[in-house]
Amino acid sequence: MVIKLKRVYEPPSPEDGFRILVDRLWPRGLSKERAQVDLWMRDIAPSTELRKWFGHEPAKWEGFGERYREELGGHEDLLDQLRDLERREGTLTLLFGARDEVHNEAQVIEQVLLERDSTRPT
Repeated sequence: MVIKLKRVYEPPSPEDGFRILVDRLWPRGLSKERAQVDLWMRDIAPSTELRKWFGHEPAKWEGFGERYREELGGHEDLLDQLRDLERREGTLTLLFGARDEVHNEAQVIEQVLLERDSTRPT
């Protein structure tokens, strides 16, 4: 599986492959034309309650990851959709709006997808 992570504000590139926005809210000040998003998966994003609790505070990162993984457990269909897109498109780029490139939902989604791949029979 080829997954890339990228801030949605960075310019698109051909190496991005299929570009998926994984934020619940559309990024401020960014036009759809400039974003060049192929799919907006707002339902895979953290719940509003979790997002507000986290507030992008690195000290809450571990707790956020645990809580978000629980939420993703209820979205197996969306995780399967990402897997199917990767098989079809080759490369997925998960786009996020957060300034922090280390502590954001795309990081957790990538980890969950990679873990799911490693536990599936071949």
